[in-house]
Amino acid sequence: NTDGTITSSVSANPTAGFSIVSYTGTGANATIGHGLSQAPDMVICKERSAIQQWINYQSPLGATKYLHLNAVDASVTNSTVWNDTEPTSSVFSVGTAVNCNESSGTYIAYAFHSVEGYSKVGSYVGNGDNDGTFVYTGFRPMWVMAKCTVGSASWLMTDSVRFPYNVTADPLFANESSAESSSSTYAIDILSNGFKCRGVNNNTNNSSDDTYIYLAFAESPFKTSNAR
Repeated sequence: NTDGTITSSVSANPTAGFSIVSYTGTGANATIGHGLSQAPDMVICKERSAIQQWINYQSPLGATKYLHLNAVDASVTNSTVWNDTEPTSSVFSVGTAVNCNESSGTYIAYAFHSVEGYSKVGSYVGNGDNDGTFVYTGFRPMWVMAKCTVGSASWLMTDSVRFPYNVTADPLFANESSAESSSSTYAIDILSNGFKCRGVNNNTNNSSDDTYIYLAFAESPFKTSNAR
């Protein structure tokens, strides 16, 4: 793919809104072709040739900030990661940070954009109550990953395969090696058109001041779904 200033190797499924991008860094501000038909809502990037953290772009946060997939950190403002430049329908931008663009470093990136009835990247604000915020996705999720952007919290993952009936519980955490948690504070209702937190915790529903980002995939990838 030669859409960007760095030539990339891309495997893309624009219909599913997902691509895998391999490239070699230059150490200078650059753009990289992602192979999708619209701007990614989420980009996960990792250097393969050195020990570096996983970095994430999320459209609800914007290109001035990033998150670490392997850590509990709050979002960080740094212009050297995404070069303060939003992705376009053909490229995403990187700055000079070694996490995404070290000279001669080799990188892999996973890019996603929301697809109606199939996937959703978005954000919501918690309310710190067991009757939590309802998050509309437009489909019944099978898998949800959420992360607090303003405080120390893990990347919580829940699904409807291990828990086919509400509420889902016992989440796994993307940034940890621990076994699934058994705390009811992580309970989430998987609904026909979204999800709703049923517990109070730092990872999904701490307070009305906390913003959360999420990635969700549909149980039945169609524009209509049955009630649960």
